[in-house]
Amino acid sequence: MTSDRPDTKAPDEAYVWIWLPGATAPVVAGRIGRAGERLIFNYGQSYLDRNDRVPIYEPELPLRSGAIAPETGLSMAGCLRDAAPDAWGRRVILNRTFGRKGKDVDTASLDELTYLLESGSDRIGALDFQHSPSEYMPRDARTATLEELQSAAEKVEKGEPLTPDLDRALFHGTSLGGARPKAMIRDGDTKTIAKFSSSTDTYNVVKAEYVAMRLAAKAGLNVAPVRLAHVAGKDVLLVERFDRSKAKDGWTRKAMVSALTLFGLDEMMARYASYEDLAEIVRHRFISPKATLHELYGRLAFNILCGNSDDHARNHAGFWDGEHLTLTPAYDICPQRRSGNVAGQAMLIVGDNRTSTLATCLEVAPNFQLGEKAAKDIIARQIVAIRDGWDDICSEAALTEVERNLFGQRMFLNDFIFEGAAEGLR
Repeated sequence: MTSDRPDTKAPDEAYVWIWLPGATAPVVAGRIGRAGERLIFNYGQSYLDRNDRVPIYEPELPLRSGAIAPETGLSMAGCLRDAAPDAWGRRVILNRTFGRKGKDVDTASLDELTYLLESGSDRIGALDFQHSPSEYMPRDARTATLEELQSAAEKVEKGEPLTPDLDRALFHGTSLGGARPKAMIRDGDTKTIAKFSSSTDTYNVVKAEYVAMRLAAKAGLNVAPVRLAHVAGKDVLLVERFDRSKAKDGWTRKAMVSALTLFGLDEMMARYASYEDLAEIVRHRFISPKATLHELYGRLAFNILCGNSDDHARNHAGFWDGEHLTLTPAYDICPQRRSGNVAGQAMLIVGDNRTSTLATCLEVAPNFQLGEKAAKDIIARQIVAIRDGWDDICSEAALTEVERNLFGQRMFLNDFIFEGAAEGLR
């Protein structure tokens, strides 16, 4: 590992631009600047004077003059950190900066402000970061085919420097979250996230996520639409973005905050995030809380049923319109391969228990305003939906017999999840 830095001096500030609800162009909202190890935010007076201003997110960044420090334990406001690149985006930026494999370079070689300013402008949510408070200059990627994007992603994984064309083609993906190779593309009047296979995959992760997302929709959950593509002998998952809408004069953007931000936690404290606490937040802060609680409970149950133990707090999010929160469609439902039967969810379920069983899921049901029978009915309907839709969706994904057996025996409806549950749920 190396700690050498690029020749350019690390920036001391960045200007935060925001797309207001329904707008197709951004306005400057304020400035984020360094204060020791923390990043402090200030709203611009011109923004505070606007009649249509909205807080970037409350209670974290309320509309007021003066410096707003991040909450205790955070190095920057969570709602701003939500717009920063995660593992994959940082690898691409490190590749662009150092021309070497990202894993061989300390991610601290670049600071947080550099990552904000070097990542693509079409990032998740309604924010972007600029050097200027008065002139907005989007950092756009070159239009590219899926073949080009896949080739660029493979080069980053191998640690090979990108050609200028491939570098620009993959640029959009720098602002996306998660650790897996991905890029953003435009498909007519929709925008899509392309998720590629990784050289480290020990099973077909792309197809596993496709099957899970399709079955989740069949089970009645609100899920981002997906489709599969086959490019240069490899599978690519295309996930429709739900934070963008095409308008006559451009694209509108929906502001989003992750559950990690709702909890007021950072990545180092994410292990303390729980469904029990998320349900409490929904009851007090979301519109249509009862319906939202039932949807969220369905997502918890389905994660257990399909073997998705990677349900961490960045894989749940809410839309923020400046006043209210609503649950976004479900995304990143990806079954995980397990070495044994025993498994635990990334988020705690009830108390200190994160065990991936239906018994644990039923124990937390009262927190979601569900009685035992209603909770069992939700789980039973999902089991029926998985079994009834299995053959058709496996055929859609062109799963091999080996893949069907792996997914069906080790991930979906794994025997372990039924331990301690009522016999009827089997």
